[in-house]
Amino acid sequence: MAQKDTLLHLFAGGCSGTVGAIVTCPLEVLKTRLQSSGLNLRPVFQVQLGTVGSTGVIRPGPGTVTPGLFQILRSILEKEGPRSLFRGLGPNLVGVAPSRAIYFAAYSKSKEMFNGVFVPNSGPVHMSSAGFAAFVTNSLMNPVWMVKTRMQLEKKARGEKKMNALQCARYVYRTEGMRGFYRGLTASYAGISETMICFLIYETLKKRLAERQLNSANGVTDKGATDFLKLMMAAAVSKGCASCIAYPHEVIRTRLREEGSKYKYFFQTGRLIMVEEGYAAFYRGLVPQLIRQIPNTAIVLSSYEILIYLLGNSK
Repeated sequence: MAQKDTLLHLFAGGCSGTVGAIVTCPLEVLKTRLQSSGLNLRPVFQVQLGTVGSTGVIRPGPGTVTPGLFQILRSILEKEGPRSLFRGLGPNLVGVAPSRAIYFAAYSKSKEMFNGVFVPNSGPVHMSSAGFAAFVTNSLMNPVWMVKTRMQLEKKARGEKKMNALQCARYVYRTEGMRGFYRGLTASYAGISETMICFLIYETLKKRLAERQLNSANGVTDKGATDFLKLMMAAAVSKGCASCIAYPHEVIRTRLREEGSKYKYFFQTGRLIMVEEGYAAFYRGLVPQLIRQIPNTAIVLSSYEILIYLLGNSK
């Protein structure tokens, strides 16, 4: 029975993650481009901090304008074509099903374990389970996400041949070795806090919804379309709050994964971004991140709940 439950969570997690990845891929590309240090700022006024030889460090001044979401979108469509909005979808699809499957299976199993340590189904249980599942998933899947990010940052003119996922992976291995596949892993570990916050809020809201349904239905627990819509809203609220709180790690992770960049370590990258670009740079790409992640998380979690409910009842 325990093995069947694990397989059920693996299957439901994989399917829900695949649906979300396909629907929101263009927003993922826009977010990654906005996070990158290669983003071209439109200089209205800039400040030159200092020089080393003939090279100066330019910091965006008060009048510097960061290109907006729609400007980046128009630039990609004009220069690279619509297909570029789906750059990295291949490794995303290869990685998202197993990563979501691993995550939800690890979350379910660790929740059983932590229920024996803390008060069952309490906040500490949800946060610890989410943190453990995220740690396992990030450790196993970082090479796939590294390749995806590199593909999304690759800029070539319309019609020019771009690397596919396998070619990109070979290039990373040839130029950086195995360590190259684990760039940004420390930032991913820092991002576990986002997952913990998200699942704490989500499980709390889900529990409240279940209690209200039980009280209003006089003990009947059958779920309808309205109930899953409420779960989607709970997931959306949870992810929105968590993303706003923990977003800076996303920018640091993208910078660490850039090819041949000056960013080497987590805190060194954070310090460089702060000194050269200011605090606002830590939130570049937040809008497309929210536009992408809120519906994506709502789709993933509600699809997961639906599959668990349907397949669980069919046993």
